[in-house]
Formats: sequence, structure tokens, C-alpha cells
Amino acid sequence: MHRDFTLSVYKNLLESFLEKDYKITSFEDFLRDNYPRCVILRHDVDDKPGNALVTAELENKLHVRGTYYFRIVRQCNKPHIIKGIAELGHEIGYHYEDFSLAGGDYQLAYEKFLQHLAYFRNFYPVRTICMHGNPLSFLDNKKLWDRFDYRELDIAGEPYFDVDFNKVLYLTDTGRCWNSSKSNYFDKVSSGYHFNISTTQDIISFLQTNELPDQIMITFHPERWNEKLIPWTSEYLGQNFKNLVKAMLRNFIKK
Repeated sequence: MHRDFTLSVYKNLLESFLEKDYKITSFEDFLRDNYPRCVILRHDVDDKPGNALVTAELENKLHVRGTYYFRIVRQCNKPHIIKGIAELGHEIGYHYEDFSLAGGDYQLAYEKFLQHLAYFRNFYPVRTICMHGNPLSFLDNKKLWDRFDYRELDIAGEPYFDVDFNKVLYLTDTGRCWNSSKSNYFDKVSSGYHFNISTTQDIISFLQTNELPDQIMITFHPERWNEKLIPWTSEYLGQNFKNLVKAMLRNFIKK
């Protein structure tokens, strides 16, 4: 059986983009330089930050730079790993969830956001942020910006507000199944692009036939990418269970 979501598949994907002359870049650099042909390499570090260090090292060997968004919660917030990824030349950003952590209290959420942003700026001069979608809370963390303005905090961008996804194709491994709407609550964008992509190999196939647009953002969750069989199987089974729970919760809410 061919296994998807392995580090060798991940490496093959990045190398395939490089062979097609895509610039692989961080979100921060894209906002500044707006490369005409590029892949914005985004990582949402939700869990298992050790996996993020592995992908960061792999990318460093390929001489590419990406963005790593870290959550403030304990299972993700590992200072030595954040520092290590920054030292490899990658961008560090804040994967904020303050609105849900504050139970929807706008003022408390903003105060928490300021504290957490200052914390991550100890490791890197954070210029971009990205919301974390927690399907168990059902509170959209982007709502914080209904009342506040992140640009006043020397933040250059947030992907869900500052990228035109009718020009930039968006791909995400949320739910471990590439753009699945059934297991994806918040990590969605409005876009005119429609590709039938189920596996990482599908992305490579579209790339090889020159069907993909010139600008792409890909979101990876490093905890999903494992080379060894035991952690790969654990993630595979765990994510399938999570997807089932998400679908059940969604059906419950609709009722």
C-alpha cells in the first residue's frame, strides 16, 4: 500500500514545485515581494511540535523558507523548538485562538492576544498571524478583528484577510484529506479555483501537467507527516476518528 503523508512524500512534493520553477516562500516574504510564481509554505503547528522541527530541517536542506504558526497552549508551545526553527531561517508567526480561549469575551481575548504576541516576539519579530480553528469551541477566532485592528500592532498580514484566494490557490491538509469540507470548519476560503484533489500525489500530477496556477498557498500540519509506520498509523487512525466526531457534531448542530 502506498502511504501518503510521509516525509518522503512531503520532500517529493517540495522538490516537484522547485523543478517547476516555483519560489517556495514564507508568508511574510510573499507579502513584501509578491513573487509572481510561488508557493507560500505555511505550517500550522497544532500538536507534536517535534514534527515541525523535522520538516523545518528538511526544508532547510532544500534551501527553502516557510512560515511556522505556533499556538500558545502547552502541547504546542515548546521554546527550544520554536527557537530551533527560527534559527533554521524560517518565519515564526502566532497561531492565535484567544477569542475561543476567552469564551467570546472580546476585551479579554484582545488582552490575551497582546500578551501572547509579545511572548512569541521573544523568538522572532512576528509580522504575520493566523487563526487557529478549534471545532470543539465553535467560536471563530477571526471574529476578534471585528472590534480590533491587528495592523496597529505592526502585523503585516493574516492569510484569511490579506490574500486574494481568487488569485492564489489554497490547499490544506486539514482533516488529513486535502480540502475536505466534511472535516473542516474554519480552515476555508472563498475561491474560484476547483481542483479534485484527494492525495498529495494528485497535487504533483496537476503540477506535472502544468494545470496549477502560478501562486499557491499550502497549509501543512506537521503532526500529520510521519515516516515511521507506528506514528504514521497512530495519526491515520486518530485523524479518521476526529473526522468522524467532527461530522457527528456538525450534523447535531444542523438539527
